[in-house]
Amino acid sequence: MSKTNQGMDVGYVAKLACIELTAEEKLLFQGQLDQVLQYVEQLNELDVSDVEPTAHAIPVYNVTRKDELGTSLDHDRVIANAPAASIGQIRVPKIIDQ
Repeated sequence: MSKTNQGMDVGYVAKLACIELTAEEKLLFQGQLDQVLQYVEQLNELDVSDVEPTAHAIPVYNVTRKDELGTSLDHDRVIANAPAASIGQIRVPKIIDQ
């Protein structure tokens, strides 16, 4: 199978992803991958020396509330409203098989 100038081979990538491809699909996808990688290679020609590295296009801030002491739910009322309880704890169905 042909490889692009970056050495990316669709057959190899498909094997890593556990995807079975026909010979026709490999040819089609290899051509498409080559086109994408050629386009990305053009981006390397851009002068970005004045661009500050960022993880997001706009500033992102974590919005959290102030951690303040307050009233909590009454334990006995919570247990009384639980569908199932045992020894002061809420019982839930098992969801993970081991």
